[in-house]
Amino acid sequence: MWVAGSERSGRAEMCAAFVNWRRTAIVNVCHAASTEDVADAVKVAHETFTSGVWSKADRNTRADVLERAAALLTDRLSELIDLEVEQTGRVIREMKAQVPSLVRWFKYYAALIRTEERAVLPTTGLLHNWIERKPLGVVVQITPFNHPLLIAVKKLAPALAGGNSVIVKPSELTPTTTILLGKVLKEAGLPDGVFSVLPGYGASTGKALVSHPLVKKIDVTGGTPSGRAIGAIAGANLAHFTAELGGKAPVIVTAQANVDLAVNGVCFGSFIASGQTCVAATRIIVECSILPGFVQKLKSKAISVERRMGAPTNASSMMGPLISAKQLDTVSTLVTDAVSRGLTLVTGGQRMSGPSQLDSFDLSQGYFYPPTIITDSATANIVDARIWREEAFGPVIVVVGFDSEAEALALANDSEFGLGAALWTSDLSQAYRISDGIEAGICWINTHHRNDPSSPWGGIGSSGVGSENGVDAYRAYTTVKSTILNYASTAQGLAADDWFGEEAGTVRYG
Repeated sequence: MWVAGSERSGRAEMCAAFVNWRRTAIVNVCHAASTEDVADAVKVAHETFTSGVWSKADRNTRADVLERAAALLTDRLSELIDLEVEQTGRVIREMKAQVPSLVRWFKYYAALIRTEERAVLPTTGLLHNWIERKPLGVVVQITPFNHPLLIAVKKLAPALAGGNSVIVKPSELTPTTTILLGKVLKEAGLPDGVFSVLPGYGASTGKALVSHPLVKKIDVTGGTPSGRAIGAIAGANLAHFTAELGGKAPVIVTAQANVDLAVNGVCFGSFIASGQTCVAATRIIVECSILPGFVQKLKSKAISVERRMGAPTNASSMMGPLISAKQLDTVSTLVTDAVSRGLTLVTGGQRMSGPSQLDSFDLSQGYFYPPTIITDSATANIVDARIWREEAFGPVIVVVGFDSEAEALALANDSEFGLGAALWTSDLSQAYRISDGIEAGICWINTHHRNDPSSPWGGIGSSGVGSENGVDAYRAYTTVKSTILNYASTAQGLAADDWFGEEAGTVRYG
């Protein structure tokens, strides 16, 4: 754990799942935080908050720490990249692109709090009404396995900028780099007790954290069932709640799209992180006039990716394994269901084993699954299969045709989820029409999975509550305080402010 500015061992069971992506060697031995550890950490966080050492620090002081954290992360990029590859199995090519981007969140929120303007309101009368933003207190963040460091920093930067004390519970599968953040932030000047990391399982450590009455906000990224359960606890405690949950992102490709660009974009959206992202492009909705050619090019691209899958540490490897046996089973079950219904398996569909074509690495050492494409057949429709509605969280996509924009939108919106979506077209008018009709919190046009600290990131429906990034995330970690100053003179006050005076007159009301 990381508590009160130092590492300490948790007092609960060992999280034996903390092994490398090959699942063959222990990377770290890490004990989960017990309920006693949770109580101690919350107490430390709360006492630190009430001391004012961070919560009442000048905004420029907080910004300085965030900027130093960005610089220190930059200095340790090589170490962080290697650790992310080791614990997740994500290929090093991806992590070399993703991890350096983390510093942008610290820099963005440092700039935001330095330059934030707060309103002075046009209140009626001789009054001066100004608005301040105050931190909430102790906040808990639950982060997933797929982007351990990225999602932790996305949540942490606005929370710290707001002056809160933060406790992060990382996924039991990938805690290492989040714990390392504690050392980085301490070196950057963050006071001890402001930031804590408690590894552990959701059902024990996580539940104890989100149930604690001193916790004023919970921010979770995870599956929809977990989000609903945590939301119910937050509601009972009247705690603020933000959740980025499941997704089943539709991608509409019209006849006006450049097919090669669209194929490249779909493959990136579908197969980056081995499809283990909440905004993964999973339901590909293609205009029927270009469908056969599109599927053929998509198949060729998927086979090309499969051919270049090898050891994640190989810079030429295109895609890594799934995170766990449980995740492999989820993906395999949904694909088997689709095939059993008579749908067409265009490519993929079986766990990979044996030597890699790229580097002869033994793929059976990890949970490698190839890019997989499924389409309608002469006897079965993909919309009737479980994989049309259920989140696989793996490199599996389904492709279906449409003849009209109305049909495309009906298919795109045929989901309980509403996080990410995309559209490919060169027709600007069509882009406006269709994107406006897509029911999702994020809609990309002629691109996918763009993520910037300033751009809101959140969903609707079963995909969550609230959003990450931007000014909205910062405000969600603060509460508004309205201060109203009466600057009327004594004479003016006696004349107009004595509601219960003996003499009737014009006095204020409200």
